[in-house]
Amino acid sequence: MKMATFERLEEQTKQYKKTRCRYCDSPLPESFLDLGFSPLANNLPKAEEKDVEEFQCPLRLVHCQVCHLVQLSHVVPPDMMFAHYLYVSSTTKTFQTHFAEYAKTAVSKLKSKQNALAVDIGSNDGLLVSFFIKEGIKGVGVEPAKNLAELSVRNGVPTINSYFGRETVQMITKEYGKASIVTANNVFAHIDDVQSVLRNVNDLLPDNGIFIIEFPYLMTMFEKMYFDMIYHEHLSYIGITALDYFTKRFGLQIFDIQPISSHGGSLRVFIQKTGGGREISETVTDYLKNESAHGISNEKNYREFSVKVANIKTEIMKMVREIKANGKSIAGYGAPAKATTIANYCGLTKEHIDYVVDDNSLKQGRLVPGCRIPIVSSAHLTEHPTDCILIFAWNFAEEIVKKMDPSIKAGKQFIVPLPKPKIIL
Repeated sequence: MKMATFERLEEQTKQYKKTRCRYCDSPLPESFLDLGFSPLANNLPKAEEKDVEEFQCPLRLVHCQVCHLVQLSHVVPPDMMFAHYLYVSSTTKTFQTHFAEYAKTAVSKLKSKQNALAVDIGSNDGLLVSFFIKEGIKGVGVEPAKNLAELSVRNGVPTINSYFGRETVQMITKEYGKASIVTANNVFAHIDDVQSVLRNVNDLLPDNGIFIIEFPYLMTMFEKMYFDMIYHEHLSYIGITALDYFTKRFGLQIFDIQPISSHGGSLRVFIQKTGGGREISETVTDYLKNESAHGISNEKNYREFSVKVANIKTEIMKMVREIKANGKSIAGYGAPAKATTIANYCGLTKEHIDYVVDDNSLKQGRLVPGCRIPIVSSAHLTEHPTDCILIFAWNFAEEIVKKMDPSIKAGKQFIVPLPKPKIIL
């Protein structure tokens, strides 16, 4: 990138720079990881928009030295990302199974299902809410993306097209009453004014209610080098040390933690009001001790992570260049948000990747942001065969390869970029 362009982008995005920690309000230091200027990961341009300049913003991580929350240095206005959204929860069998189990587990924590209500913040296409209803309790989703809220309603799932603000809470309590369960799955980390979220959750929950959140785990990201989970929607990269500090500020407490496999390694955290009546699991203490032992407060660990990320970029590009030098073609599989991070940070373009297939029809006919690689249906693999497939959705690699037609995968090389770049046959 030319210096003039760098300076122009810095100037255009300085208004989005975060100066204080969203958990504890402490001044933030300089970033420890810089992935460069990146487009918005889920804002996929249409094919006919290939020459239109995209919005780009710095993708950098900062470590709060007071509460130890890791967070983006810059915060993009949510309407730029969530007003119209193309990710749909129901696309994969994996997440259908995941949310069915999730609802069952959550409801099992209730003393009674009578008149119970579950509210899902950022409910997407209503998948989790539909499973709460199947478990025999009332459910309502809160979804800011108009297209997804409308899809949910068409699917018979009660949904409020709004952000989870005070007025929305008042609307819910007026129509349904208090919520026995409030959930926020892979959205809690997406919200800048998350202090307001905890205030609103407090208002929505009765004294014995449960707040459940899921998020990719900071320590897993560090240990397994999952840097592709870093993109502008993910404002916070959460460890239990930071979350424990934060919830206590608002009269809440973590009472249980479950590790889950989604997104390569996430946590499901159960939270109640202080004195909510549930015993605090030893698991909570174990996580806090483990994070302390692994240097959650040690700045050196954050700098080392940055160096390792740069080394992975070098390995991926070396692998791709060698394949291309041998006259072979490469396609991508999966266009999740993480594909935008990997492709743009590594400098992958249409010169390296011919196309990317994705089963989500909402993404087909669009382009991977920044690098502008076309997104097509899986049928394209038959019509336009390729020698190698780079699996951007690497956390579903096993599912992807297993369901692929034998005639398509015969003789193919599959590139799995993370946690360590490798080629499998």
